[in-house]
Amino acid sequence: MERKEGLALGPTSPILNLNGIPTLFRDGANGDCFWQEPHGSWRPVQDDGLYAVEAECLALHNDLAVKIFGDIKRYHALLHIAPPFLNQAGLNSEAAMGRDAFEAALVKLASFPDLNRLLYLYDSRVLVSAIQECTKEVSQLTGEFYRIFNLEPFFTPGIPQEDGTRWSTSPTVTMLFSTLGFLFIRLHSLLDYVAKLAREVECMPTNFSSYPKLASSNFLFGGRKRLKLNNTAGTLFEACAEVAEIEVVRNLLIHDGLLDDTPKAYEVIEKGQAIERFVLMPDRKNGQFERFRNRHRFYGREDRINLRLMTLC
Repeated sequence: MERKEGLALGPTSPILNLNGIPTLFRDGANGDCFWQEPHGSWRPVQDDGLYAVEAECLALHNDLAVKIFGDIKRYHALLHIAPPFLNQAGLNSEAAMGRDAFEAALVKLASFPDLNRLLYLYDSRVLVSAIQECTKEVSQLTGEFYRIFNLEPFFTPGIPQEDGTRWSTSPTVTMLFSTLGFLFIRLHSLLDYVAKLAREVECMPTNFSSYPKLASSNFLFGGRKRLKLNNTAGTLFEACAEVAEIEVVRNLLIHDGLLDDTPKAYEVIEKGQAIERFVLMPDRKNGQFERFRNRHRFYGREDRINLRLMTLC
């Protein structure tokens, strides 16, 4: 089934399914699946919370201003006179200003009202922006994983395949696993950013006689026990299987190798056609990969990550 990038959704548009076998839009959508938006990205048919996160983050930008300035009007009154470089230099590529020039400019602006509050607000907002952008990345990576999983050939096209279950390793499978691995890494990054924001809000300064450093600069999700929010029900800081899996998989990928010594994608062939595709994850117990001596990649449970990846994202 060909990928029809950028086309309007129509009867023959592909629907990406969790079992790796695409269907057509005219045949309907059952359960979790993906369709292609006009600009080319693959989005889940069911709401994945992306826009809700965006709305919350937009509100957080204002909430931080209120928290730091005490009154949103006090902050808004400064916007028309504040130099643009205050919220750009050292934070994004829009400001063509080096470190020394930035420091010199701040010295000249020493008498600017609430200068240090503005600087601290813009620094804090970077944490919120990181959550926004990382959430988008997770959404895009999830769609890309299922695009490859559904539409790209695992094996050389045109070669007959015998019935049964077979595995393939190929450039396509390498890209599939690379996408899956980076998805877990970015999911963990999202946990880090949320932890940083929580830390910053809990330790927000009240004295702005000087330019404050962020309390969260060296804070990561692994240090969440120091948060007042830790173990709070309904937050990412409560103990749950999904967060534990993200942590253990990310740590494996960063520190201890691959999800499989040779990444493999499986296909179930019936009458010469694939009726199912799947990718296996190593067995876990009590939040950790099951281990015997040096071995920690056992697949006795045949855990098909493709069928439940959406519960993590």
